Amino acid sequence: MLFRLLRLIMVLMLVVSAPPTFDAAAQGVGQAPTGLVADQQKIIQGLTTKTDSFEKQTQQNGEDDSSLVDIRLQLEELSRQSLNSALAFRTRLGEINARLEQLGPAPAAGQPEEPDIVSAERQALTSEKAEINAVISQAQALSIRISGLIDKIGNMRSELFRNLLTKRYVLSDALSPQVFSDARDEFGNFYKAVSSWLSFAFKFKFQAILAATFVALGLALVLLVGGRRLFGRVFEADPTNEDPSYLSRLSVAFWSTLLPTLAVAAFLGSTIFFFNYYNVLRGDIGLFLNALATVIGVVFCVNRLTNAALEPRLPNWRLIPVETGPARWLVRLATAMAVVISVNTFLSVINDKMGSPLSLTIARSFVATIVVGIILILMAMLRPFKARDGSWRPWPAWLRYLSLGLGLFTIIAALLGYIGLALFVSLQVVVTGTALITAYIGFLSAQAIGEEGAFANTFVGRWLSANSSYDDTALDQLGLVVSIGINLLIVLVFLPLILLMWGFQPGDIQAWAYKLATGINIGSVTISVTGILSGIVVFVIGYFLTRWFQGWLDGSVMARGKVDTGVRNSIRLAVGYAGVALAALVGISAAGIDLSSLALVAGALSLGIGFGLQNVVSNFVSGLILLAERPFKVGDWIVAGDVSGTVKKISVRATEIETFQRQSVILPNSNLINNAVGNWTHRNKLGRIDIKVGVAYGSDVKQVHAVLLDIARSHPLVLKNPEPFVLFSNFGPAALEFEIRVFLADVMNGNIVQNDVRFAVLEKFSDQHIEIPSTPRAVVEAHKPKAWPTDDDKIEADFAEQEQAKVEAAAEAKKLAKSGRKLRKPDPD
Repeated sequence: MLFRLLRLIMVLMLVVSAPPTFDAAAQGVGQAPTGLVADQQKIIQGLTTKTDSFEKQTQQNGEDDSSLVDIRLQLEELSRQSLNSALAFRTRLGEINARLEQLGPAPAAGQPEEPDIVSAERQALTSEKAEINAVISQAQALSIRISGLIDKIGNMRSELFRNLLTKRYVLSDALSPQVFSDARDEFGNFYKAVSSWLSFAFKFKFQAILAATFVALGLALVLLVGGRRLFGRVFEADPTNEDPSYLSRLSVAFWSTLLPTLAVAAFLGSTIFFFNYYNVLRGDIGLFLNALATVIGVVFCVNRLTNAALEPRLPNWRLIPVETGPARWLVRLATAMAVVISVNTFLSVINDKMGSPLSLTIARSFVATIVVGIILILMAMLRPFKARDGSWRPWPAWLRYLSLGLGLFTIIAALLGYIGLALFVSLQVVVTGTALITAYIGFLSAQAIGEEGAFANTFVGRWLSANSSYDDTALDQLGLVVSIGINLLIVLVFLPLILLMWGFQPGDIQAWAYKLATGINIGSVTISVTGILSGIVVFVIGYFLTRWFQGWLDGSVMARGKVDTGVRNSIRLAVGYAGVALAALVGISAAGIDLSSLALVAGALSLGIGFGLQNVVSNFVSGLILLAERPFKVGDWIVAGDVSGTVKKISVRATEIETFQRQSVILPNSNLINNAVGNWTHRNKLGRIDIKVGVAYGSDVKQVHAVLLDIARSHPLVLKNPEPFVLFSNFGPAALEFEIRVFLADVMNGNIVQNDVRFAVLEKFSDQHIEIPSTPRAVVEAHKPKAWPTDDDKIEADFAEQEQAKVEAAAEAKKLAKSGRKLRKPDPD
């Protein structure tokens, strides 16, 4: 009755308290989600409005590649925002689905009706879910629309690039006398624009111009002079060095191109920056100045590269073994080609800004491509090498035909009217070729530095060797790091430059970098460079924190607490394994790798672990047991089968034991767990040693006992308690056998005590005339087999003599048989 009464009271309490709970739930359903839906609807409406605007801009700027790239970047951002709006409902949908599952389906016809509160809550949840699904559908539709616009922009850009390369122009109009008149008018307009800006700038912005110029010049000088002082030997050829190494030539060629070019780029870039900062530049003048800075940078870079690789003044520093005269011509031709392409690019900016006639643009590009083609043909026809007989030899066949083919292709394409294609090829020959050659020299330099012992022979390596504690091995490892760093620097610098030269816009590179950083989807796997680097950084930090905590715990806590060495080692190892495992888990999570996805891999590997790795797992578990139970510790003297020695290290797979012969024996932990192991110093170092002594029959055994006991008691390392003991152990076949048993405070001194006691026994027995018998040993004469003959020539001669005797005897017998005489028998004895 009592239990029934309690059950009834609990049911009544639940029934009474249930309605407020349902009401609160219903109120919660009706308030918070409604605000979330309204907010996301506003966001999606705003995104839709922006998408409509970008669609109109796409139609208006269909001929401008850079504008299309900017629109695509903004559309990609809108796509991410729309997806975020859809993901904002994930948590609420999970709550709704969980609550609907708890409520269950509505009762079917004929079943008892459920309470009105439950029906109202189910209806409210269902309505809210429908509203959320409608908003999610809008976000998904918007995302699909944006993706379609992005694909459309990609197709438009591809079409623009194809038109640029395949469009054919009529040369008769472009090469008419009217072009000269248009060019004269164009130059006059350009002169007026520049002169008007100069007069304005010198009247009102003269101080700002001086300040900007001097600041930019000072920055470039600091970079150049500081670089020469710090790395002068790296990018300056030494005229006194008659036989520089290949690595030195590579380094000088690469860095003498890169560092001065960066200094010039810093000067030009800072000048334009400060001009803009002080409002010195107009819109058109800013475009002209940017184009001029690009022209100067390209020409300077090409000239530096050709001079560094060919070195017309220092033949010993040339990377290419050409003669001095051809080297000068190659520098001039390459620089002239860079000047032609750069000036053409600068004039194209002027024509675009001034609104020049199309015929003038075609004529300018036609002349530039023809000149570049002629220069390429001249380079191919050059004979830069000299044979031993004094004759001049041309370039290798593949290089000669490649340069000749590019030159002829450029000229023919220009003559046929494909000016865009010819200009594109010319630009790639100059700019992309320069970038590729510089990058290739850099890769060769990095490869040479990474070779064994190469970094130690460099200027930096010699300085580190003289001013630091780095040995040759450390310098070699540092050389590998430097080699990897140079390779990464080359990729980061030259890859975007080459992509820009091939028609890609900065927005394209920005979009690729964003995708690479945020994650690339390959199937269901997302690879994120940023995530991977973050995971590696987190793991490295956790690893070093673990090592620091191990050292602090061992050196500052346990050492000061006088903790036993074995206990300290076990705790240090346990902390190390736990810290590294925790750092690995945190690093994997920081890298964005779902640990639950590893469950399938672990399940697949379990079968292999069960068969192929069972010994490894057994040793690992045994190592954990050894660290936990501590049947022995570091420093203990143990005996495991035939191995006896001191424990040096206990790891999770094996234990290192050092024998008394200083031999390191690595025993698997499973052997130490499954087999008997003797530990002389398990609880303490107290131990007993036994020394056997034999005396001759007829000796006074009482005297022998007293002498041996006195020797044992007199040794300083023998303990008084337990007291030494001498045992008359046996009547041996040749002696009366005694055994000295003594206890030592440190059983590791057993060999010392045994040695001292035996010397004392011999001395005392000699004084007391006690004889120690020795068993005589039988002398066994070894039977020596007959030696194998070694004179092969003598054996062959004896054999030949016997054969000759047999032949002569047979001939004598045959002769006697023909004469009819019989052989005379010998007389009997």
